[in-house]
Amino acid sequence: MSAKGTVWPSERKTETDRLTGLEVTQLTHYKAHSHHLYFTENGWYDGEERLLMISDRGNCTNLYSLHVESGLITQLTDYNDVDQLDACLSPDGSAAFVKLGRCLIRLDLISLEEKLIYEAPEGYLLGNANATADGRFVMTCVQEDLSHRIRLDLGNGYVGHRELMEAAPHSMIIRVDAQAGGGEKVYEANRFITHINTSPKEPWLMTFCHEGPWHLVDHRIWGLDLRTGQAWKIRERLEGGEKVGHEFFYPDGVTVGYHGFRANGTNFFGSIHYDNSGMEETEFGFDTWHAYADGLGQAIVDGKGAVKTLSLWRKIEGVYEGPRILCELRCSFHSQKVHAHPRFNTNGKKLLFTSDKNGYGNLYLVEIPEDFTSLPLMAT
Repeated sequence: MSAKGTVWPSERKTETDRLTGLEVTQLTHYKAHSHHLYFTENGWYDGEERLLMISDRGNCTNLYSLHVESGLITQLTDYNDVDQLDACLSPDGSAAFVKLGRCLIRLDLISLEEKLIYEAPEGYLLGNANATADGRFVMTCVQEDLSHRIRLDLGNGYVGHRELMEAAPHSMIIRVDAQAGGGEKVYEANRFITHINTSPKEPWLMTFCHEGPWHLVDHRIWGLDLRTGQAWKIRERLEGGEKVGHEFFYPDGVTVGYHGFRANGTNFFGSIHYDNSGMEETEFGFDTWHAYADGLGQAIVDGKGAVKTLSLWRKIEGVYEGPRILCELRCSFHSQKVHAHPRFNTNGKKLLFTSDKNGYGNLYLVEIPEDFTSLPLMAT
């Protein structure tokens, strides 16, 4: 009997953050890793009453829907012997597109019916997927599988990351009909291409990256016009040795956010228009794994090393003020399943993140106070 549609009881509990006094809600509590979608992907749907999540419960990775208010968790897929899963939402929230090995599957979120809409060619690996703003297509990428000659474990410590970049695998960006399926090549290069991001407003616009160590890759962030197939560099290095990456679209669909490191190690987060106009950057004095902005004047970073907190900035009179401590994080970042990947909800009033502070990856939600100054300043 299929476990699809099985409803797991609520696991949610709340606690008072010991550093800021805010109420933090733990949404999952199970002795297996659970996490939300990658931070560039919106997982909220059904009027933000539900949230897509991935969990290893039952000793297998599957996709689930979490009802945020009640805490009830509905199992959406019933795969066996699966350790890695990825997904994205259709813009209207009616379907999820699930990456399962070399297959891209359309999952109806009402009927739970699954349909194979694309399979990577033999000898290629499937990358992440992202739906276009009009919902007509799903963009994905494939890379030549070089695991037979390079030891790869990218999800657990980026093993083989540099070697794969230097091998320059043949990669293609593929456009898939979201309903009928089938794949159309729109771009190709002998580069390690990943990190597909479609604009949430402009159906013709997307970004991708040349993957590899950020200071060694030829150029990280690329724009792509899906009408013409033309690609261009976004946010070129300002100095040798500078690192820029983890790009994402702002809600306006034309601004690209990112974070990086100057050649001297100074961290910064920033944004730029897809045509390379309007660049704005804010520096800060500690290392971080990820930075994210809501497009409404707030930015968050998840820290690294000695920094065990989520740090928040807010624009006041056009300038980012902060950082202030939002809450404790204590995330190991040991593998992709336990990266914090903080992401604001649509109105910027809540922040979703993953932490394995209790030994297993779990989802957490914290409401952001209206009074920014009520949060303690972070010493930098």
